Amino acid sequence: MRPQDQREQARKLLGYLETRTTAMADGVYRNPVSDYTCPRQLARERDIFFRRGPLFIGLSCLLPASGDYLTHDHSGAPLLLVRQRDGSLRAFLNVCRHRGARVANGCGKGVSDFSCPYHGWCYGLDGALLARPDERSFAEIDKATRGLRELPVVEKYGMIWVAPTPGATFEIDAQLGGLEHDLAAYALGSYHHYETRVLRRRVNWKIVVDTFLETYHLSTLHPSTVHPILHTNLATFDAFGRNLRMIGARRTIDMLRKLPEEEWNLIPYTAIICVLFPNTVFVMQGDHLETWHVYPTGDDPDECVMYASLYTPEPATTESARRHWDRNMDLLMATVEKEDFPLSEGIQRGFHSGAQDEILFGRNEPSLQHYHKSIKAALSEAATAAS
Repeated sequence: MRPQDQREQARKLLGYLETRTTAMADGVYRNPVSDYTCPRQLARERDIFFRRGPLFIGLSCLLPASGDYLTHDHSGAPLLLVRQRDGSLRAFLNVCRHRGARVANGCGKGVSDFSCPYHGWCYGLDGALLARPDERSFAEIDKATRGLRELPVVEKYGMIWVAPTPGATFEIDAQLGGLEHDLAAYALGSYHHYETRVLRRRVNWKIVVDTFLETYHLSTLHPSTVHPILHTNLATFDAFGRNLRMIGARRTIDMLRKLPEEEWNLIPYTAIICVLFPNTVFVMQGDHLETWHVYPTGDDPDECVMYASLYTPEPATTESARRHWDRNMDLLMATVEKEDFPLSEGIQRGFHSGAQDEILFGRNEPSLQHYHKSIKAALSEAATAAS
């Protein structure tokens, strides 16, 4: 976040603290329970959000050197991202052009090519088909036409976005709607990946995102984990197109009052939460970054998969540094595993009980309101374009 934006947001938070209030929406928002349970809506979300993209995959440090690659299957399309010899990044569908087998699994470093495990067709880092055993049997099919199918990928601000559909186009700054100024200021290109954990839960994918979008619940659900760190029911809200930024205040934020405004650094005194629409929660946590990428699984609206990543500003090269980051990751996991997820799974089951047709997002929950209005607007826009 730029220094001038930090000072503006700090003044807001200190004002909320003094007046015992928070960012407020114009009214209460009623959100249909069917948004979380309807298979037809899920099918539309999967098609529009997760098969057309663009999707934020992670930070550039996931692929630091030539020949580094990773595979990604959570969107429903098999993706393969590869760092090229010239330092650029390319993305492909992870599908051999002979019989459709995967040419790579997991992630790796410093490879020079990819060999299909089925019949040995070999592809270069640039996706070109280099060789195929018994070439004479395929001589009438030009190798140049059988390279891996390429996908649009953008690497900017130390971040990676991919559209899972060949031939799609996107302009990432237009997608970010002004939030790019925040992202550029974080200098994410210098961050280092520490750990990623993959979690599967019996909840709709949007419930996971919802969990991050208000501080109203902190004292009740997290009395001994998060509540001692962050003020309850106190946060800013700003919309950036369909994205958003919400800033929660740490209990140390009053210390800013002792400093001249030109010396204010907001980041150590807050948790800055952004939603990169549609499915990524980006959390700047003072001395590190957390990202949560959430995807539906299959055709069941009651299931999701998420991968939570921790990135650090310096590499963890010492045992004390690793202990520090392990404690951060363990606290994060303990909070969600013991408090958020059991509650969320109960909510998902309750949605099928017939107890209510709608849930309420209060005036003190403007981030939740904006997120679900953005979901509806995107689905409506896609329906209009298709008609």
